[in-house]
Amino acid sequence: MAGNSSLRKANKAKQDEFYTQLADIENELKHYKQHFNGKVVFCNCDDPYESNFFKYFAMNFNYLGLKKLIATCYDSSPVAYTQLSIFGEEREKTYTNNFRRAYKIEISSVQDYNNDGSFDLTDVRLLLQNNKNTLSLLKGDGDFRSVECVELLKQADVVVTNPPFSLFREYVAQLVEYGKKFLIIGNQNAITYKEIFPLLKNNVMWLGHHSGGQTFQVPFDFEQNNTYIYNGVKYAKFGNICWFTNLDTDKRHEEMQFYKKYTPEEYPKYDNYEAIEVSRVTDIPCDYDGLMGVPITFLDKYNPEQFEILGLDRYTVPKEFLVGGRVAINGKPRYARIIIRRKTNAD
Repeated sequence: MAGNSSLRKANKAKQDEFYTQLADIENELKHYKQHFNGKVVFCNCDDPYESNFFKYFAMNFNYLGLKKLIATCYDSSPVAYTQLSIFGEEREKTYTNNFRRAYKIEISSVQDYNNDGSFDLTDVRLLLQNNKNTLSLLKGDGDFRSVECVELLKQADVVVTNPPFSLFREYVAQLVEYGKKFLIIGNQNAITYKEIFPLLKNNVMWLGHHSGGQTFQVPFDFEQNNTYIYNGVKYAKFGNICWFTNLDTDKRHEEMQFYKKYTPEEYPKYDNYEAIEVSRVTDIPCDYDGLMGVPITFLDKYNPEQFEILGLDRYTVPKEFLVGGRVAINGKPRYARIIIRRKTNAD
């Protein structure tokens, strides 16, 4: 079993422990309320002192009808000490010589202070005064792949978190292996990973409601052009973020509407594959039933009842015909293209 040293090494090298903003979590999670009633939710990459995922589920514990909320963190963090404590002196139990120790928090009961199924962040400190809720140190380092964290995973019904981007493949593989429902954040480029794309193609997972720009809290040594500091906290804006899930929603079954007609001039065929190029998802021709190459942003609106995904160019076209690893037109490779076909029973 991989240890925490590799996780810390990945975070140090790639600086990818980014803390999701509460507003972004609320904006996405509002579409999944029906999936949480009576369920155990596990946030296994989340320090409750800093994670807005934990705060969201703690605040909405009764509103969502949760059975239990579990959160674990690993034993160091580039973002530690940047948020106010939400548990007061209890926080100090998890630190030794300014080094954060791995721990877990299990929430089984939240008193409804506002009489509407929710409570304010100012009330979160009261959680540990309830003897049904516990904070305890982990024996190991808190790596999501560790034995004790896997045992917690087995108890969970739904996993919701922002895993380290550098470990996204391994993280998703674990969720699939244990048959868990999940809603997680990842980089849009993960769509093209050879370990991830087959899951999207075969409807094992799909994209959530929101994709695109998102702001994260980042370590102070994270360097990127679009970073800024506000109230002593460093943030970065990313434009290629996706929610990945296997929780069904109405959006996934909305029929895509198209109006453009097919012409050979506007939709040329690839040099190296028998499919037409469609440069924008909105330009998919409404009257063409053959193979089409579309941008990966197609997955943001993909309806599996309307279209069939045949593959991704680099995994579908024989290697000897690829140009720079891609499909091409007039010898020039296109960016990554998903090969699709309209289903015959679709109107």
